Amino acid sequence: MSVTILIIVVTAILSVWAWNNATIMYGWVLNPYDVVSKNQYYRLLTSGFLHADWGHLIFNMITLYAFGGVVEYLFSMLFGLVGPTYILGFYLAGIVVSDIPTLIKHRNDRNYNSLGASGGVSSIVFAAIMFSPLQKIYIFFIPIGIPGFIFGGMYLAYSYYEARQNRGNVNHDAHFYGALFGVICMILIYPPVLPQFIEQISNWRLF
Repeated sequence: MSVTILIIVVTAILSVWAWNNATIMYGWVLNPYDVVSKNQYYRLLTSGFLHADWGHLIFNMITLYAFGGVVEYLFSMLFGLVGPTYILGFYLAGIVVSDIPTLIKHRNDRNYNSLGASGGVSSIVFAAIMFSPLQKIYIFFIPIGIPGFIFGGMYLAYSYYEARQNRGNVNHDAHFYGALFGVICMILIYPPVLPQFIEQISNWRLF
């Protein structure tokens, strides 16, 4: 079984379990106030395995499936037999790192809660974009494929803007910082990816 599939299965099981067990849901969700005041730093990770509902879970897991296999293959090519270990660590680190700005921002808010795998998923998506920026990405209900580097720029701009608006229940900070982590981490892990990325987009033509 691939690491991507394993993550999806474990996430689905834990999410469904939490829907039926309030103790798990409220004990694992990211509540920055509890993290800081009670030293419950494990919530930075466990919240990434919880989802609000089926729609939230399915969307994240479909996205992870679509890009996870690509990154898993690339990591296997780069690191050989330890490639699966790298992608697992990469994904889990993406969840934790993407939640740190939220932790800092809402550390004094007793009522703020956040959950979902979006930070880790964003890390995987942007890692794939760094390797293949011209690969077209198709968004639901939009039949035209968008080159990955253009989609990535739009995604970052939108997430940053929405995070600054501070409205709604979606943690756009996690989306933004998860994506940023994916880009920076890939450059650190495999420095040649940056000049390769630049070379590919410099040769891109709209028509």
